[in-house]
Amino acid sequence: MLPRKRLHRIQIAFDDPRLVNNAGLILPATLALQLGLPQLVDRHLDLGCAPGRANVGDKIMTLVASALAGGDCIDDADGLRSGRTAAVLGCTVKAPSTLGVFLRSFRWGHVRQLDRVSRELLARTWAAGVGPGDAPLTIDLDSTNCETYGLDKEGARRHNYQGQRGYHPLLAVAAGTGDVLMARLRGGRANTARGAANFLRETVARVRYAGAQGPLTLRADSGFYNHAVVSACRKKRVRFSITVRQHQSLRNLIEAIPEEDWKPIPYWMEDAADVAETTYTPFETQPDATPVRLIVRRVKPTPGSQLALFHTYSYHGFVTDREGDTLELEADHRSHAQVENAIRDLKYGVGLNHLPSGRFPANAAWLAVQVMAHNLARWTARIALGQQAVTTKTLRQRFFSLAGRITRKARRITLHLPQGWPWQDQVNAALVKLRTLPLPA
Repeated sequence: MLPRKRLHRIQIAFDDPRLVNNAGLILPATLALQLGLPQLVDRHLDLGCAPGRANVGDKIMTLVASALAGGDCIDDADGLRSGRTAAVLGCTVKAPSTLGVFLRSFRWGHVRQLDRVSRELLARTWAAGVGPGDAPLTIDLDSTNCETYGLDKEGARRHNYQGQRGYHPLLAVAAGTGDVLMARLRGGRANTARGAANFLRETVARVRYAGAQGPLTLRADSGFYNHAVVSACRKKRVRFSITVRQHQSLRNLIEAIPEEDWKPIPYWMEDAADVAETTYTPFETQPDATPVRLIVRRVKPTPGSQLALFHTYSYHGFVTDREGDTLELEADHRSHAQVENAIRDLKYGVGLNHLPSGRFPANAAWLAVQVMAHNLARWTARIALGQQAVTTKTLRQRFFSLAGRITRKARRITLHLPQGWPWQDQVNAALVKLRTLPLPA
């Protein structure tokens, strides 16, 4: 380390036009170009006569690259315009003012056109060998609150049930991989299950179109425990595993389970958790009401806690129409919590923690862009690096944020990266894999 006096003597000059900011973005940018993302956007996104209608493929690529570089607002895209950074992105990097006009040109129909782009992109990626094929696929359905602070944002002007202003998007995530299969923006005051049945039907159609041929299972928490969601699962032949809302009659049914039916499971307190099952008919007033399995986990309250004063156990139950061992199904249902990792990565790995516009369709388009960026990061890790689940933050630290320098000699362009970089072999191998990826038909 340099002594302080010598550190103070270093002069700074922003004068090298060949330097590349975030040179490692060549990996996800190569994947995006191999999958034909700019062409898909140009083909399916038509903004009509809106001011931002030109060069939509370059604009989406700029926003995606900015999100992968850590940008969480429109102005952060300006960092990609420095030096020769555009050379590793394969597109013309647009100015923040241009991107702002572009996003504000969106209407809801244009957002649905971006959904078509995401659908085609998912199908092309899974066709490259990273899809489930005929293996079982579990879809984790969840929602999240995206807090905003402006007082004039469409759909977020009033406080939600948490006392916050913001939006309440729906998300469908592939269990195990963290791929976001589908996302839809909703107003902040939307009930958790609002539009969930239609959203589920479209998600199922999307994964089938993308090549998922095996059995499908839906996992969800109690916010999605309603007849419309269960009915949609049955009509689409999707197995379900949904946490129940507890009311007194259901609690009475649980407490009536014989003591010998309870089976202990590992827990941080000894002999504190057990699992049992019984039969229950949810939504019994509906014409299609059918008995299903009710699997319940009971947990002793922590000694000395308030709950211990009033209850012997706390109960956590879910209904399912799946076949299999009770303990295995219960453990699998608890794995639904992994969906929070994907949500966290959307918010803090890319830019979903900030919805920048006052217009609802612009923010819906922003959500679609963040989903594309998140998925490209996941697919880069799986296809190029051979790693199943890596956060965008880790990918950015090790690969995307590399500093580089472009030189040209004898008609050959070379991207120079730091000597001795710990992951340089992975970068070289990843780029070879991405460049040899079969092109979409």
